[in-house]
Amino acid sequence: MKKVNFFLSILLLFSVFELTFAQESWTPTSLVNAPLARYEHTAVWTGSRIIIWGGIGNGVYNAGGIFDPISNTWSTTSLSGAPSARCAHTAVWTGSKMIIWGGRDDAQTVFNTGGIYDPGSNSWAATSTNNAPRARLYQTAVWTGSKMIIWGGDTSTNGLYGMGVTKTGGIYDPI
Repeated sequence: MKKVNFFLSILLLFSVFELTFAQESWTPTSLVNAPLARYEHTAVWTGSRIIIWGGIGNGVYNAGGIFDPISNTWSTTSLSGAPSARCAHTAVWTGSKMIIWGGRDDAQTVFNTGGIYDPGSNSWAATSTNNAPRARLYQTAVWTGSKMIIWGGDTSTNGLYGMGVTKTGGIYDPI
């Protein structure tokens, strides 16, 4: 990355300030081993890599990829134990794992299930459905530092999305 340095010296109580501006630019990501093209997928940042999962393209997917921006390389997420294919779901990063929840499949089935992906072991575990909120898609989700909170979304189960907009949510404790 090119840098353009501007130095601004200001004498203010015997202090000197330096302002540095980096020139903005885009670099394309590698397409080698990249996941299939998709939309309505999720993405989380791990602190060093991005994990994308699910979505719809030529069908609905239960697969994803992990992109390392330093090496500009992709690797795949495991399919073993992965949740069923879905799009319009949500995902959060816990600091060590990705939790996905909700969404719908090709048959317009809406889910109140999810999965927990551990990139360290490249493995999946199911989320609990005990007292899970009503199935929905397009909900929002945040990670509090210890729990995932989902809220809103659409609970329509007949494919007429927008008819079941809800003001309900749920708190998921993965421990």
